[in-house]
Amino acid sequence: MAKEKRVEQITDMEVDFAQWYTDICRKAELVEYASVKGFTILRPYGYAIWENMQRILDGEFKKTGHENVAMPVLIPEGLLKKEGELVNGFAPEVAWVTHGGSEELEERLAFRPTSETMFCDHWSRVLHSWRELPMLYNQWCSVIRWEKTTRPFLRSREFWWQEGHTIHETAEEAQAETEQQLNCYADFFEKVLAIPVVRGRKTDKEKFAGAEATYTVECLMKDHKALQGATSHYFGDKFSRAYDVTFTGRDNTLRYPFQTSWGSTTRMIGAVIMAHGDNNGLVLPPAVAPVQVIVLPVAQHKPGVLEAAGALRDRLLAAGLRVKVDDSDNSMGWKCAQYEMKGVPLRVEIGPRDIENGQCVLVRRNDGEKTAVALAELESAVAEQLRLVFDGMYAKAKKNLDEHIFAASSIEEAKALQEKNGGFIKTMWCGEEACELAMKEQAGMSSRCMPLEQEKLGEVCVCCGKPAKHMIYWGVAY
Repeated sequence: MAKEKRVEQITDMEVDFAQWYTDICRKAELVEYASVKGFTILRPYGYAIWENMQRILDGEFKKTGHENVAMPVLIPEGLLKKEGELVNGFAPEVAWVTHGGSEELEERLAFRPTSETMFCDHWSRVLHSWRELPMLYNQWCSVIRWEKTTRPFLRSREFWWQEGHTIHETAEEAQAETEQQLNCYADFFEKVLAIPVVRGRKTDKEKFAGAEATYTVECLMKDHKALQGATSHYFGDKFSRAYDVTFTGRDNTLRYPFQTSWGSTTRMIGAVIMAHGDNNGLVLPPAVAPVQVIVLPVAQHKPGVLEAAGALRDRLLAAGLRVKVDDSDNSMGWKCAQYEMKGVPLRVEIGPRDIENGQCVLVRRNDGEKTAVALAELESAVAEQLRLVFDGMYAKAKKNLDEHIFAASSIEEAKALQEKNGGFIKTMWCGEEACELAMKEQAGMSSRCMPLEQEKLGEVCVCCGKPAKHMIYWGVAY
């Protein structure tokens, strides 16, 4: 039997996925639109999700020796233009400051669209010897890119992110850093956000401006469109040469360090919404949920109920969980719908009959399953149910991904599969940009990545018939 829909103000995803997404962003109180077009306000609940993501990722970065820094938000135009490929790649999206107070500036200042230039300028001043390498930096900040079409979390003119920037003595060390951070992101998506990913390398056409190689984790949403989750870039020594970043090597000669950058953004919140949400609202992975457990007193006007609910809250707080009690005078139905909307992973209900029986009822958000547990076993039972929430979310998302990867042997077949099923279409590819453009023009799909785990689906490129060099994933992406 289909689950009863209790939150009528959310558009069904089957009716209009884009409107369903926007409804959740606003009804779950994640964001609100700002007065400046294309900008959004991260509301407390949305920012709390981002804080939890930050906390977990920051801990992982620090385990591998990375340190946090803070770079200026403004970049002089001349500095931005030193590495031509980067500025050309971002030129359409750069916002400029032309006046300071009432005075016109001698040189325009760019709001940072990314910070490679600032890090390189800094390193050119402070790096001297190979003994100081590697320098492993990260910053948490916002950036501005003047996007034409915006949508909360997925694409906005200002967004919050982390950007890692590192320099190394050798190319091998920098390449190892690039791969390490890609795997860090993949683990975060799969083990924290319950979103399976495809790890791969971007084509030259799709790689980051100025990079020698860009690696990505690609996700599949419930509407079977692709979403780039996070990226890790290997720069070689290109930026070091452009910005005159040098060090004295072990042989006492001047050398250029090798550089990486890697980033993830509040787009991850959008990924969680579209990978796990349903027609009742958000479904949040326990690790990033602002409230992991909501305690709802049933018939709270009766003696002892509010006290029992408070006692459960205190025990779960002592166990290290994020817990709240809703003792408002709203109806039980309203409360259930409200916390389903907000994606709280687990609901604990306790009423007079439960108190009499020495139990409480646990309700999982992801599948609605109810379990009665003895009060004496509360902590272990809640921990187990939260584990089941995560496992159920991951299994469902993995099934969605596995069932929407299709092999094609021609552009026509690829187009037909995409139109019928969505998802990732995998083919063989010669590596030529002309064929990448042909797939876009004829089948409406962009290249998503060349998976690190390659398969041999045939001998020739599906676009031109020439010998194939790679197996590649195509898709319609956000």
